Amino acid sequence: MNLKLYVGNLAFATEEDSLQSLFAQAGPVESARVIRDKATGRSRGFAFVEMATEDGARAAIEKFNDAELDGRKLAVNEARPQTPGGGFRREGGGDRGFGGGGFGGDRSFGGGNRRREPRW
Repeated sequence: MNLKLYVGNLAFATEEDSLQSLFAQAGPVESARVIRDKATGRSRGFAFVEMATEDGARAAIEKFNDAELDGRKLAVNEARPQTPGGGFRREGGGDRGFGGGGFGGDRSFGGGNRRREPRW
C-alpha cells in the first residue's frame, strides 16, 4: 500500500498543522502538505498526507474518509503516482493539456462556442 494519501474537499482555511494533528490520531505522520495556487498562495482544496506506516495509512483512510473537518466532508484515499509532466493527460493523445479547440477541433476542449464560418 502507498503511504501517501490524497485528502480532498478541504476547506480553503485548513492548514497543515490541523491536518497533521488530525491524521496523527490514526498513526505517525511523516508530512502533511496543503497544495496551494502558485500565483495567489490560496489553498486549492486538497492536500497530501504521508503516513509513517501502512497500518497508519489504512487506519487513516477508514477513519477519515467522509469525516468532517472545518465544516466539510473529507475524501481520503491512496494517492496515485504523478504522471510524467504532472499535468492533465487525455486518452489517446499527447499531454498538451486542454489544447486544440481551433476551427474543427474537439468541441469539448477549448473552442466549443466558436463559429465555424465567418459572419458576413
